[in-house]
Amino acid sequence: MWVYEKKLQYPVKIKNCNPRLAKYIITQYGGPDGELAASLRYLSQRYSMPTEVAKATLNDIGTEELAHLEIVGTIVYQLTKGVPPQILEKEGLGGYYADHDRGIYPVNGDGVPFTAAYIGVKGDPIADLVEDLAAEQKARATYEGLINMTDDPDVIDPLRFLREREVVHFQRFGEALRIVQEKLNERPFYVKKPDYAKEKPLSNAGPAVNIGPGSNVGPAANVSPAANVGPAANVSPFANVKPFANVSPTAGKKK
Repeated sequence: MWVYEKKLQYPVKIKNCNPRLAKYIITQYGGPDGELAASLRYLSQRYSMPTEVAKATLNDIGTEELAHLEIVGTIVYQLTKGVPPQILEKEGLGGYYADHDRGIYPVNGDGVPFTAAYIGVKGDPIADLVEDLAAEQKARATYEGLINMTDDPDVIDPLRFLREREVVHFQRFGEALRIVQEKLNERPFYVKKPDYAKEKPLSNAGPAVNIGPGSNVGPAANVSPAANVGPAANVSPFANVKPFANVSPTAGKKK
């Protein structure tokens, strides 16, 4: 569950419109390395993580990316607010304006709509976290490129904040990857056990060699059914045992 706070994570107060710059910045709204793709990627990857720490990391960062999406949308809106349609067309936003007016629609810098193909969810924790590390570096590089395209401090300030957060996310994903690797190294781990990892019969162990049916073992040699053992000699049923002598039924009793 999310709790929405009715303010931006970082303030955006742009005084000068610049629709051409808005056309490029919107790629971080709906482009392949943008905030929408990042948020959906992380929130979808979290389910297959093998540790609670990794799940929490993806949940936290995926949620923060939604806040960044809101910041980018606000920047684009303020850069185009009040600009006449003729100017928007001149600055390369004519087609966008015809389709979406001044609404904020997820597209990249060339106007290509957002697609789920931007979201990488492999289901393998190592593959997904390594991809997340790369995604954060791509986002950082994109923000740096956008910062280099303007000298407006009102735009540079929030873009710098977003760039710095990508660096922090990269560090947190690195920690999550280390924890997951340690967890998986505790025992052999395969998402799907490959053929070469299956147990094989013991090598160099054929059938019992040189062991035939009782080889070198004949019948019990020199052992007759009762060798040197005759009937119980000199042993009568009650040898040396006399009847109870001098013992009458009432012996020892007083009258």
